[in-house]
Amino acid sequence: MQKTFLYLFAGTGISFLLNYFLLGSQGWELDLYYGFAFGLAWATAYFLDDEKFSLPEKLIYSFLAMAILILLGLLLFTFELAVPSIIKFSMVFVAYYVLASFKRTKSLRR
Repeated sequence: MQKTFLYLFAGTGISFLLNYFLLGSQGWELDLYYGFAFGLAWATAYFLDDEKFSLPEKLIYSFLAMAILILLGLLLFTFELAVPSIIKFSMVFVAYYVLASFKRTKSLRR
C-alpha cells in the first residue's frame, strides 16, 4: 500500500511539473488536476495488479476511481475541462497493463 501512495504522489508531481514547465501551462490548478489524474491512474493500476483481484473487481475499482476523478473535476472546473482527465486516466491505466503484458508474469509488481 505504501508503494501505491508513492506512485500516486510521484506520478502527480512528475506529470504536474512536465505540464507546467515543459508542455505549456493551462493554469497551475488544471495542471495539478491533470497530474493527479495521471498519478491516480498509475497508483490504481499498480494497486489492482494483484492476483487477489478478479477482473470484475478490477473493473469496478477502476470505474470508481474514474467517477471520483470526474466528480472532483466537475466540482473544481467545467465539464469540458474535467473530461480530458478521464482520457488521461484511461490511457495511463491501459498503458500500465500493456507494459505488463510483455512480461512473462503479466505483472509489473514482480
